[in-house]
Amino acid sequence: MVRARTKFIIGGVLVLGTAGYLMATSIGETGMYYLTPGELTAKVKGDSTLYDTGVKMGARVVPGTIERQPGGRAVSFRVTDGSQIIPVTYRGVIPDTFTDSVDVVVEGRYNREGTFVATTLLAKCASRYENAPDKYQSTPGYKAAKGPAA
Repeated sequence: MVRARTKFIIGGVLVLGTAGYLMATSIGETGMYYLTPGELTAKVKGDSTLYDTGVKMGARVVPGTIERQPGGRAVSFRVTDGSQIIPVTYRGVIPDTFTDSVDVVVEGRYNREGTFVATTLLAKCASRYENAPDKYQSTPGYKAAKGPAA
């Protein structure tokens, strides 16, 4: 005869195991790493099926490239990671923090014409700026956006 404590332990292990499995598989399915413009163009060159596939891209807005359409809900601009520049179009609510040289994360599709058509635009909050990782501080895009050294 199996004791009640043993049944309880077996049931607990099954519940925790199932919950762990479900969490691990859902993170793998919904977690999305964002690409830089250089990574995105390299991946598309290697696999043309990535055109018109939903991705996230993180980069810095190239100064002087923001063009707002009449009505204020559509914008086009260019982003860079220092190695590659990609034009972006977006239609929707534009964040107040969206300006020249701001870091952005855009979600959408990279089309065959070489334009990233964004459905989501997130601009990094100026009050939350931190230094970029060392590996990015030497890129031309980082240096240009940061301005001349004081």
